[in-house]
Amino acid sequence: MITPPEVAPPEGKPVELTVDQRPLARKLGPGAPIRLSGLIGPLLLLGAWFLASWSGVLDPRILSEPWTVWSTARELIADGRLQDNLKVSAERATYGLALGVVVGLLLALVSGLSRFGEAVIDGPVQIKRAIPSLALIPLLVLWFGIGENMKIYTIALGAFVPIYLQTHSALRKIDLRYVELAQTVDLSRTDFLRRVVLPGALPGFLLGLRFAVTGAWISLVVVEQINATSGIGYMMELARTYGQTEIIVVGLVVYGLLGLLSDGAVRLIERRALRWQRTLG
Repeated sequence: MITPPEVAPPEGKPVELTVDQRPLARKLGPGAPIRLSGLIGPLLLLGAWFLASWSGVLDPRILSEPWTVWSTARELIADGRLQDNLKVSAERATYGLALGVVVGLLLALVSGLSRFGEAVIDGPVQIKRAIPSLALIPLLVLWFGIGENMKIYTIALGAFVPIYLQTHSALRKIDLRYVELAQTVDLSRTDFLRRVVLPGALPGFLLGLRFAVTGAWISLVVVEQINATSGIGYMMELARTYGQTEIIVVGLVVYGLLGLLSDGAVRLIERRALRWQRTLG
């Protein structure tokens, strides 16, 4: 097919730009981001709870009304009980999560970068993965008693497995071409870890961190109801003894908010640290 030659515009006459009138292609992605989208689901759930309680569909003996829970929370805050127990719970979760992250990351690096390390470490971790951390509580009580150490170790056991699994998987999925390039330019072992291994494992580590945070809160709920004398779980267990449903719901709401906020913080870190990725999200 012969195309007509392009004709240059006369000198001094401005070039007229035409607008492309072709229809835009239909977008196949999830669409533009929605501001504060993480709050929409919880607000809808809160609205459904409010309507069910207000209409009488939900029996207050089964689940207290939102306004009753709100007034109870204000009373707990006024006398300092909620803040004191929340502080203890946050410390336990932080120490246990930090310990689990460090152990899981170190094991993943050794196992992911060494065939011998994988042979020694991966099997026992997979066995631990099949055994719920809560099933180990009787053994941990025998080893460490019922003090804070047992609680922190239980939380760490619930946190280190997802860190190990996701980081180990990300390490093994690093493109071999990057490894060959590092060998070609004669990178040192330290530079190889800093320039290739850590950036390649970062997406998997951050995904594992989201699961680890959730696992830490789940473990915390249980350990605080076993011979504890403080913490949100202890407050809930004491309320169960006296049939105070509204305090139990306050504790559940606090756990839910802590989980939502901590997951949101990890997701924010993930977006900042992985802004170089162009993904569907």
